[in-house]
Amino acid sequence: MDKYFIQTFCLALYISFGGLNLQAQSYLCQGAYWTELEGEKMMQQFASEWSTKEEWEQRAAKIRQGIIDGMQWDKIPEYSGELHPIIHSQRIMDGYIVENIAIESFPGFYVTGNLYRPTNVDGKLAGILCPHGHWSEPPGRMREDMQIRAAFLARMGAVVFTYDMVGYGDATQVEHKMPIALVLQSWASKRVIDYLISRDDVDPERIAMTGASGGGTQTFITTALDDRIKVSAPIVMVSAHFFGGCVCESGMPIHKNAHHQTNNVEIAALAAPRPMLVVSDGGDWTSNNPDIEIPYLQRVYDLYNAKSQLDHVHFPLERHDYGLHKRAAMYNFMDNYLGLSFPGTLYNTTTGTMNEDFVTILSKEELAVFDAHHPMPDNALKGNEAVTNYFLNEFCQK
Repeated sequence: MDKYFIQTFCLALYISFGGLNLQAQSYLCQGAYWTELEGEKMMQQFASEWSTKEEWEQRAAKIRQGIIDGMQWDKIPEYSGELHPIIHSQRIMDGYIVENIAIESFPGFYVTGNLYRPTNVDGKLAGILCPHGHWSEPPGRMREDMQIRAAFLARMGAVVFTYDMVGYGDATQVEHKMPIALVLQSWASKRVIDYLISRDDVDPERIAMTGASGGGTQTFITTALDDRIKVSAPIVMVSAHFFGGCVCESGMPIHKNAHHQTNNVEIAALAAPRPMLVVSDGGDWTSNNPDIEIPYLQRVYDLYNAKSQLDHVHFPLERHDYGLHKRAAMYNFMDNYLGLSFPGTLYNTTTGTMNEDFVTILSKEELAVFDAHHPMPDNALKGNEAVTNYFLNEFCQK
């Protein structure tokens, strides 16, 4: 799908939603929209526009509304339709259970993934959303690091939902780089929250979200839009100058319009004063976090007397991933704020890091939601055009 088609289709989308004018495309901020120096200067400019909690909250409201307007989020109806969960292939592992799952995001469109939960644990548990980034082989949620972090969190006592980006894994009803990917993925995250809090074993007051790269983008956007996310950990993605390189992150004008300009740092700041962990490294667009992005976030949290609720870990010698050390920081953070259980066996005193050896890595075939024995439901919409037409002309017109 070429750039011209995407832009043309997006204009049609805005017209169909009945909101934005034809200048909307000029407001897109994509990829490395600014240089690092320009990003630093813009952070100084943003900081000059507020000094009190009241002034920040006025700016925050404008930023949040910019996301809503840019995605036309307010054109989506209030919807609490049946999720029709499909759950199969339960496997009991070492202290955790893995199941394959799909839920119906809206009629005929499915969110696909895996559900991890602890064995032999009673009572209400924390629920954690785990989106993934743009890693494709193996695809997204099927990568080893995704399986490891989900299993580890389940062993700590959480119900964890790992789910596909559109166009990845089992989510083959559309291509990934389709014009409304940002809306579809944000809506999918909302529906995953709906599912988790519908479960008898999940505490709706302990819902968290973490992802790296594009999964980090999904994390801070969902947290900005939905206050049911109580704890968040966007990994290797909060940047002053980089806005996300994919249409699913920056393909709609959520950062800029005729009335304001913002960036992903300020969108992440909308989490305040809820606990948030930001993890950065020296090998990508988060390399300046200690000096540029984090001081700004700390200033926001300080307005709420909640600077202690913002955690940051920087790995200057590491690169763009959700590797062991980044996961270890997240485990400790989630343990602290979600009231999880951290058995001594999960920490290796010899190596001084987390012991993830108990995790069994499953194959793509084992993790698949839809296969010969579990076909995609008959009502499933298929193809970019069919999904988009239904979403715009049927679902959003209700």
